Amino acid sequence: MAETGASTLPPTPPPHSPVTRAERFVWLTARVLEQRLFAHHFRGAAADPVETALDAYRNEDGGYGHALEPDLRGPVSRPLHTAHALRVLDAVARCAGQRVERVCRYLTSVSTPDGALPAIPPGRPEYPTAPFVPDMADPPSDLLATGPVVGLLHRNEVWHAWLFRATDFCWQAVESLEKSHPYEIEAAVTFLDSAPDRPRAEAAADRLGRLVRAHGLVALDPDDLDAHPVSPGYASGEHHFPYDYARTPRSLARAWFTDDEMTCSLDHLAARQQEDGGWPVRWRHWAPAPALEARPVVTIEALRTLSAYGRTID
Repeated sequence: MAETGASTLPPTPPPHSPVTRAERFVWLTARVLEQRLFAHHFRGAAADPVETALDAYRNEDGGYGHALEPDLRGPVSRPLHTAHALRVLDAVARCAGQRVERVCRYLTSVSTPDGALPAIPPGRPEYPTAPFVPDMADPPSDLLATGPVVGLLHRNEVWHAWLFRATDFCWQAVESLEKSHPYEIEAAVTFLDSAPDRPRAEAAADRLGRLVRAHGLVALDPDDLDAHPVSPGYASGEHHFPYDYARTPRSLARAWFTDDEMTCSLDHLAARQQEDGGWPVRWRHWAPAPALEARPVVTIEALRTLSAYGRTID
């Protein structure tokens, strides 16, 4: 017969590895999609459940909605949701086939005459949207929305008639950048990392790297962030670091930074894991649900970046 009272067994020691701490955070807070993405990336689970979870956000027009991108609420399809969906499909090596054909038809239907994507197309019902997401008129053609989509489609060797116009737009937008901000540079890098014309991409990336450093768009010393003012309109403390531009060592943006600068930024990223196991959202918090839903996304991205650079996360 078991004895009553306090157990004499020693307490189980708390898990200390970054991925184990993050796993608990994901199971406590994440949507089904991020739970399945975590299991796929870090626990060897299959890709099919990720696709199944992603289907819940897909609409009849071939686009994605339903707050897949947490800062855009509501059911309607928007290009930023579709970019998020393509990132998921690329992450599980499923960015191909009829699913992507439908995506390209949707992108064609909402693109501007020059092939670019607005962050939010006109004529849609009004749903809550983060105040920092640009509307149709500001600007009508948006590298922020277009660059990542075009880059991911090229990365997966997708070809569609819309891509020719959209690629031309991205080249023109990237090569004419004189003043910019970190998220636009990140979008440009995603395009350049997979653009078919590699010599042209390398030349454009070299110019952008010099622009980033000259305009102070990167915080190179995490211990002295006061010396690195954030871009206008960004939240207090919304700094960008070398790892934000060069998510993997294969990125063209990796050449922008010395080994010491990259090591310092990765040390900072690793140290940003919080007590609950997740990483923080650095951009402006404008409502509770978007911030809650974004943290698991940010956490998975942080672990994948650290892993890509050979950092121990297990």
